[in-house]
Amino acid sequence: MRSIKIYMKEKLIAMNSEKDELLKAIGNSDYIAVVSHINPDGDNLGSVLGLGMSLVQLGKKVDFIKPDIIPDDYNFLPGVERLSGYGELRDKLDLLIVLDCSDPTRLGENQKLIDVAKIVVNVDHHVSNTMFGDILLVDPKASSTGELVFDIIEDLNLPIDEEIATCLYTAITTDTGRFSYQSVTASTHRIAASLYELGINGYEINKRLYQTRSLKRTRLFSRAMAEMELMFEGKGAVVKISRRMLEETGASMEDTEGIVEFLRDTESVEAACILKEMDENLIKASIRTKDPIDANKICGAFGGGGHIRASGRTISATLDEAAALISDAIKRHIE
Repeated sequence: MRSIKIYMKEKLIAMNSEKDELLKAIGNSDYIAVVSHINPDGDNLGSVLGLGMSLVQLGKKVDFIKPDIIPDDYNFLPGVERLSGYGELRDKLDLLIVLDCSDPTRLGENQKLIDVAKIVVNVDHHVSNTMFGDILLVDPKASSTGELVFDIIEDLNLPIDEEIATCLYTAITTDTGRFSYQSVTASTHRIAASLYELGINGYEINKRLYQTRSLKRTRLFSRAMAEMELMFEGKGAVVKISRRMLEETGASMEDTEGIVEFLRDTESVEAACILKEMDENLIKASIRTKDPIDANKICGAFGGGGHIRASGRTISATLDEAAALISDAIKRHIE
């Protein structure tokens, strides 16, 4: 027990030291960019917008850079209109802050910014983080990157208002399954309470996130559930989303959001996977699990990673070939 306490104390000291370095870097920077990753989710976008708008209020010139299309689910977020491609600061970038990104390759073409920036900050909570950058604020025990950003804003005494709080609440609630995952702690709830005290409308945020599913998405959900494959006595579940299925339902790839969680929530299922045909022989796999199954280890079998309960990987294969790979990986961890 003593050794654990010493380790945690050393980790806290190291994290505080990195925050001090970040504060110094912010103070010395004229041009800052905050960047999201490909296929951005609520935690990624909420963290990018929340921290970026806080830095704007501090008087900094900030570029909000996206490498991908923003899903319609998050178009209600304050400041979302700020997100664009490469900014005018690209060639004279003092500080690049990468949020919720475990690996530089997840930045897509914006990975080039790492070589342009004088200082790179890595803020993340993925256990698979490759620890890139000059200033590392990486904590796999945090519920979300949004939780880390709140701590950064609070510890560094940066500005925060209702709009910033709305972004951070969105980040936290989406990455914790509405505060239902094992990563949620008392601290997570205290942060949520603080965000309410800053004036957020939790009901409206949750309505926009979870109660505005389009008819085309509902059709896709129904089709996916009808075609899901159960295996290993119902402990594993896989659903394949082909481009043809999207065409037939009138849905888009972003309409697949939530399907794998819906599968995982089936009573007998311990490991669920959605396979999305992004292009010919290019499949994106997303895995969600229940205790004690480790999604990160399942994905690690074919080079992927993420969290213990949520991981993913892009695979060069057909849908059927990818399904066979995933099924074998799930089998090894269930049996």
